[in-house]
Amino acid sequence: MYAIAIREPGDPDVLEWTEIADPRPGPGEVLLDVAASAVNRADLLQRQGHYPPPPGASETIGLECSGTIAELGPDVEGWNVGDEVCALLAGGGYAQKVVVPAGQLLPVPGEVDLIAAAGLPEVACTVWANVVMHAKLTEGEVLLVHGGAGGIGTHAIQVGKALGATVVVTAGSAERLESCRQLGADLTINYKEEDFVEVLRKETGGADVILDNMGASYLGRNVDALKSDGRLVIIGMQGGVKGELNVGAMLGKRAEVFAAGLRFRPLDQKAAIVADVRERLWPLVSEGAVKPIVGQVIPMSEAASAHRAMEEGSVFGKILLTATS
Repeated sequence: MYAIAIREPGDPDVLEWTEIADPRPGPGEVLLDVAASAVNRADLLQRQGHYPPPPGASETIGLECSGTIAELGPDVEGWNVGDEVCALLAGGGYAQKVVVPAGQLLPVPGEVDLIAAAGLPEVACTVWANVVMHAKLTEGEVLLVHGGAGGIGTHAIQVGKALGATVVVTAGSAERLESCRQLGADLTINYKEEDFVEVLRKETGGADVILDNMGASYLGRNVDALKSDGRLVIIGMQGGVKGELNVGAMLGKRAEVFAAGLRFRPLDQKAAIVADVRERLWPLVSEGAVKPIVGQVIPMSEAASAHRAMEEGSVFGKILLTATS
């Protein structure tokens, strides 16, 4: 099969479409013929040499994909060869074939196209695990989403609205903010021109839940933006890894700060998240209340151009990579 390999850590030009050995499914695993994968910011970090895969995972980039089941490994139940699925991966998505633990498979929901489904598993599991399963966002609460125009952000806007929350987003241009409003965001903030803490306090009194992709640089301001009993969930480090936390402010608000990745979770935790997504979120996707937002579709062999597009920040929603024969 063909897959994207990293010649050496570096810029997008180090990505090469090359022939490698076909994977084979082991116990509890399935082999997929990949239809498409999707680009995530973690892929850029892995390409640069900063985010190696978990032990035992494929060295090939790619944290999600869609495709058709080609082979079942031993002890797999509930799936059949020929089923169209999408999958959460620890790696391996930028390839024509990939092996997936059966517990990380999801059926392609409702009327969603097989290619578009490739952009769902990573964002769906990330948002649902953090905003719903952990932070327990409920109807009537205020959700602040940083980076509202990206893959995670566009999905979180829709999930928040489907659950009856007031959704506030930050983004860096009027055009991207308008696109967020069209998705359902109630309040949009240009982080380049406005102080999100001031705007949020003035308009909503603060946030009950914050989904943050910045990390250190926003840490103190995020705590300031929380209401009493607020929950800050950190899922990214675009703004650095070390910040200062005002414990006094947290105590006064009874605030919670939680940081969680998805890729390095044990298989049983990933399977539990996927099962909850399938039970509670997938019906919303099937009925169209939550949709995959696809900004660009590029052949997988041209993954370098997809990485450049993500680095430029010019795409609204997900960038998909279609596998080629």
